[in-house]
Amino acid sequence: MKALVTGGAGFIGSTLVDRLLAEGYAVDVIDDLSTGRLANLANARSDRDHDFHFHQLDICDPSVMEVIERRAPDVVFHLAAQIDVRVSVADPALDARINILGSLNVIEGARRAGARKVVFASSGGTIYGDVDPDDLPVTEAQAQAPVSPYGVSKKVVTDYLHAYRELHQLEYTSLALANVYGPRQDPHGEAGVVAIFAGRLLSGERCTIFGDGGQTRDYVFVDDVVDAFFRAADRGSGLLCNIGTGAETSVNDLYAAMALNAEVGTEAEHAPARAGELARSCLDATRAKLHLGWQPFTQLPEGTAAVIDWFRGPSEPV
Repeated sequence: MKALVTGGAGFIGSTLVDRLLAEGYAVDVIDDLSTGRLANLANARSDRDHDFHFHQLDICDPSVMEVIERRAPDVVFHLAAQIDVRVSVADPALDARINILGSLNVIEGARRAGARKVVFASSGGTIYGDVDPDDLPVTEAQAQAPVSPYGVSKKVVTDYLHAYRELHQLEYTSLALANVYGPRQDPHGEAGVVAIFAGRLLSGERCTIFGDGGQTRDYVFVDDVVDAFFRAADRGSGLLCNIGTGAETSVNDLYAAMALNAEVGTEAEHAPARAGELARSCLDATRAKLHLGWQPFTQLPEGTAAVIDWFRGPSEPV
């Protein structure tokens, strides 16, 4: 089986690459390394038994269609994206160029290659918009009313995938991801508060919480998310599936738990809330359980401890 992963040098993408190679897939990665890191692919590149190829390429470059067509994957896992909500608010045209036009290049490349399926990383935290608390955890039946250009772009790509399924019989599954966290996540970007907190806590820097910290998120561990992508290669065709835990955790509670784990007693400082940020977010993953056979298996204390351990690095020999 041949797979191609866009954004495969990122923290989710590279973890997916490792899983696919372990399962015996031949894997191609497309990544422009603007945020991804070759170090994340060290295991994939170092094992001579792996059928692995890396292509440094921007999905906005039309030549990405030629690369996908030439490599002829059975399944395309599309994770490459502009992921910063703030950037999407400040420069919606840039967000649309990468997340919509770039995605169209990937989808069209998959069609030309004769791929049987595209598995797309959508955003469960933004496509539904600011949901009434009574509707949480949100199901896929919820009306999609994104309040940020980033959320709009993710919604639109699933619409295009639906159109390609009808027009060209290219199957797809869109995975609406909750707030994914885990090892390899960049602590210097906007996305990934768990990684940001871990990096700052261990370096002795004070953490910042935007707003009052009462905003909630559904934190799901990267290995669990990768398991959903892997299962979606053969299941859930034509569906949008939420990938989350169904549990809300406030940013204040997250910080308190991580500070305790990192043995840091300093309180976080607060800053003004950011434009486009949702007050609450939580996903019902019942559909994923039914159609993908998926459910999360990592609890938040276990997962955040793994992140802190990863940021600490290898233990020194005694």
